[in-house]
Amino acid sequence: MSRIGKKPVALPKGVTATLKNDDLEVKGPKGTLNLKIPALVTVTVGAEEIEVTRHGEERKDRAFHGLVRSLIHNMVVGVTDGYKKELTIVGIGYRAAVQGTKLVLNVGFSHSVEVDIPAGVKVAVADNTKISVEGTDKQAVGEVAAIIRRVRPPEPYKGKGIRYVDEMVRQKEGKTVG
Repeated sequence: MSRIGKKPVALPKGVTATLKNDDLEVKGPKGTLNLKIPALVTVTVGAEEIEVTRHGEERKDRAFHGLVRSLIHNMVVGVTDGYKKELTIVGIGYRAAVQGTKLVLNVGFSHSVEVDIPAGVKVAVADNTKISVEGTDKQAVGEVAAIIRRVRPPEPYKGKGIRYVDEMVRQKEGKTVG
């Protein structure tokens, strides 16, 4: 039995969950999220918790049992607290700015790079070098942060580039004249 799948997802105060035709909707103070439930599992919505059960003992059934429970838990956390990823830009002359629904990055290329900000995700820039990505959907927040980091990943010799705040970049020693 899936250890993660067996645990019920507790619904805190102010969060409601409704199930209609294999579509789970979770509403909370920060917004609303939807999830299409696969046919391999059954979701039961109670007054204070949500339970996930699987139909069979096949490998795919067991995998979806834990997956769906984790996705529901992420939805509940997203509509109550939200998710946040922070990035920092390292490099002389490197900077970022938000212009409407785009994040404009000047990170050493001959041109500025524009990254589209999807609906449901907020991007804020502080001090031209600190980028904050926030939202209710964990997957969307992580994907936007990864797209931003992919524009100029940190390089191993001087450490210049875009990195997560808690990321450690191991620096290599440069070539020496022998």
